Amino acid sequence: MKNKKKTLSILMVGGSIRDLLLGKTPNDFDFLVASGSVEDFKKEFPYAKPVGKSYEIFFQKGFEFSFPRITGQTVEETIDLDLSARDFTINGFALDEDGELYAHPNGLEDLYSKTLRPAFAETFKSDPLRVFRAATFLARFPDFTAHPDLITSMREAFEKGWLTNIAPDRIGVELIKALKSDKPGNFVRTLQAANCFEPWFTEFSGSDGITAGPPKFHDKSVLGHISEIMDKVAGNPITCWMATCHDLGKILTPTELLPAHHGHDIKGIALASKLSKRLLLPNKYIKAGELAAELHMKAGNYKELRPATKVDLLMKLHKNDLVKNMRDLCRADKNEDTMATAMTDLAKILKVSLPEQDRNLGKESGKKLRSLRAQKISSKLTT
Repeated sequence: MKNKKKTLSILMVGGSIRDLLLGKTPNDFDFLVASGSVEDFKKEFPYAKPVGKSYEIFFQKGFEFSFPRITGQTVEETIDLDLSARDFTINGFALDEDGELYAHPNGLEDLYSKTLRPAFAETFKSDPLRVFRAATFLARFPDFTAHPDLITSMREAFEKGWLTNIAPDRIGVELIKALKSDKPGNFVRTLQAANCFEPWFTEFSGSDGITAGPPKFHDKSVLGHISEIMDKVAGNPITCWMATCHDLGKILTPTELLPAHHGHDIKGIALASKLSKRLLLPNKYIKAGELAAELHMKAGNYKELRPATKVDLLMKLHKNDLVKNMRDLCRADKNEDTMATAMTDLAKILKVSLPEQDRNLGKESGKKLRSLRAQKISSKLTT
């Protein structure tokens, strides 16, 4: 991408090179303007939009072009300085127009050993959001392992208060990326290993030391169980967020009542709500988290519910388009399809309508409609 006068030297950098080296198709392409002025770049790319604050970054047609934060005496030195200042070693790659590869000193070694390691000692001080990007990466690439330096540096970021002032929506973006990944449970596992739940995921603090329930039903901690269910429902980010939130109420169980967690479903509603809103998640996620906490126990015992209770459960989930999500969550949580008839039951009750004389009676109409719907799915009826 050098012009004829060789004024600009632009290289592809970062995760796109990593993915190419791993034999994967890159999704994002970032470029480094290793030489040339901003004015030169604007002449070459007049429609590029500036977005950088601390240093020059431009976007054009979905591509990011950044100028180096530190420049050397030569183009090659500038490239080496840039790669050494990136977030992780496996993102410290650059490829020029002639196909020449530049790499962080540990880049190739860590890539082939599938190790996630900070590119330099103060990577998290430079950008604390990288703590959550690390957790997201290990969820997206579960065959990678965390280098000891990574966990140590993440802990330092927490201990020195670097996580406090991150924009919450940026953490939410990283979380949703993790929820869409192959092994989303690694996101919370990594934060636990690095002691980085505070201040953004405070609801998980201490969860690894609380048993998830009686040994007859659970052999893991609350954190272990939640992360396991997250992995089981991988593929749907909304369902995965429901898995994340469904047992949060268990962290409030008094020690003397363990291993039982009576009432954790109701206790978990406020926790799920606070967590979702703190991270500025979309409303769909907020509601899904709240309903997962509130209703997963009833949904897990769907077969035993009275018809009227089934109606209430289904209509609350249907209103938020979460019936299938709850069914998938319960299947993962209970290891059986507890809501196998839910979609059929929902189709039946949605066809029910009130006779003309029972309409427009306020709460009385609601009661009558609920009763008719309950009759429709009663085990005594075959239609």
